[in-house]
Amino acid sequence: MSKAKNNQDNKAFTEECNAVLKAVSDAQYVIGGKWKLMIIISMARGNKRFTEIQKQVSGISARVLSSELKDLEINGLIVKKVETGYPVSIEYELLPYSHTLEEVVGAMTKWGMQHRQKIMSERKSSSNKINK
Repeated sequence: MSKAKNNQDNKAFTEECNAVLKAVSDAQYVIGGKWKLMIIISMARGNKRFTEIQKQVSGISARVLSSELKDLEINGLIVKKVETGYPVSIEYELLPYSHTLEEVVGAMTKWGMQHRQKIMSERKSSSNKINK
């Protein structure tokens, strides 16, 4: 293979790799971290109020939930609805754009279940070897 052809192939490979890395980085920016997808999943299951979401997403603090909800709103995945009156009512609602994450959540759910099963099976197998 000629040196010029090899350089062209390397450049194309590098550009493709950079495009994939940039896309994944963009996705991680929007939904990355420990909480964002869990908040979206909770909301998709009907939790709309701050306290409902906080109860459902075990371990999240009020300060972190507030920050994550703001980030999700900035990125066009949810909207905060405030009804004036007494008392003031605040609800969060998923926007249609959030449904574009369904495939991602489905794939992560499937992989997470598979991974948990693998780890549990390995631990059980390892435990059985030790006990023999």
